[in-house]
Amino acid sequence: QVQLAESGGGLVQAGGSLRLSCAASGRSFSSYAMGWFRQAPGKEREFVAAISWSSTMTSYADSVKGRFTISRDNAKNQVYLQMSNLRPEDTAVYYCHALKRFGGSFYELSEGSWGQGTQVTVSS
Repeated sequence: QVQLAESGGGLVQAGGSLRLSCAASGRSFSSYAMGWFRQAPGKEREFVAAISWSSTMTSYADSVKGRFTISRDNAKNQVYLQMSNLRPEDTAVYYCHALKRFGGSFYELSEGSWGQGTQVTVSS
C-alpha cells in the first residue's frame, strides 16, 4: 500500500508561487490516480486537482484553474502541485491522496490514511 508525505509549503506574498511535492513509498505507485486537497481553518477539506496514472488526464477545481498545475514523475514516485499567482484565499493545509477514479469535480478516494499535509500561507 502507498504511503504519502507532503512538503514544500511555506509563507508567500500574494501573487507569488510555490511548488508542493508529494513523496510516495510502497509498491504500484504508478497504477494510482492522485489528487491534491486542502483544508483552511474552520472549513471542510476540499478538492484541488487530480491527475491520472499516465498524466494524460487532469482535473482542477474552478477556484484554482489557470493558476495551479498538477504533475507527476512515476520514476521518482513524486506528485507535484505548481501554484502561481497565489491569493490569501489559498491559505490552507495541503494534502495528497491516491484516487480510484475522478472526473471533473468528482472523485473517489483509494484506501489509505491522510498524511500530515503541508501548510501554505499567503499574505496580503
